Amino acid sequence: MNLFLEAFAWMFAPEQWTGNYALPKLLGQHLALTAISVLIAAAIALPIGWLIGHTGKGREIAVAVSGAARAIPAFGLLILLVLLLGVLRIPEAAVITFVLLAIPSLLAGAYTGLEAIDRRVIDAAKSMGMTGWQVFWKVEVPLGLPLLVGGIRSALLQVIATVTIAAYVNLGGLGYPIIQGIPLRRFDQVLAGALLVAVLALIVDLILAAAQHAAVPAGLRAGRPTRRRARADSTATASAPATA
Repeated sequence: MNLFLEAFAWMFAPEQWTGNYALPKLLGQHLALTAISVLIAAAIALPIGWLIGHTGKGREIAVAVSGAARAIPAFGLLILLVLLLGVLRIPEAAVITFVLLAIPSLLAGAYTGLEAIDRRVIDAAKSMGMTGWQVFWKVEVPLGLPLLVGGIRSALLQVIATVTIAAYVNLGGLGYPIIQGIPLRRFDQVLAGALLVAVLALIVDLILAAAQHAAVPAGLRAGRPTRRRARADSTATASAPATA
């Protein structure tokens, strides 16, 4: 318990809120690296995922590539890219590492969102005279949005947690107190950094959980209670004793 109190004392000390390594500045660096990486990953993964989900082709390749990407150790990849690109390309090496980390979740969210749609809905849209693009943008993308937001949520949480290693190559972020505090045996500082990353991840998770719920089309949200009531009514009817 004393260590937690010391961590909070370190966190709220005036010297942690000013200077080159002030906590607000480190937070800004952390968010910037996360946002840039996820946006680049989305630009790569979403078109590929939507194409796979729309055509039904290439899913096995996507699963294999995603599995391989998840197995790559982020810290080892970061150090390897720094060695390959050189010390003048450290930011690029870090962004590439985080992009590769975010792609699997975004790719899975994109194609599973389209695959989960009832094919009868697609057939009905086509029978109404919609073109392929209209079916995609007006039917498939809105209905697949909740799973896509879930993929974005997973990618953001993974990147937020992993961006802490950016401080190891002097890129700042909320991992800086952790990386600096370990060799100094400042465990209050290390714990404070870990708590800040955890709180940031929790806040982002709560926001995206609400966004994922809001992404469900209104018609589907309205239909769920009706279906539940119908099942309950049918169950009650089946279990009711027969009367003469």
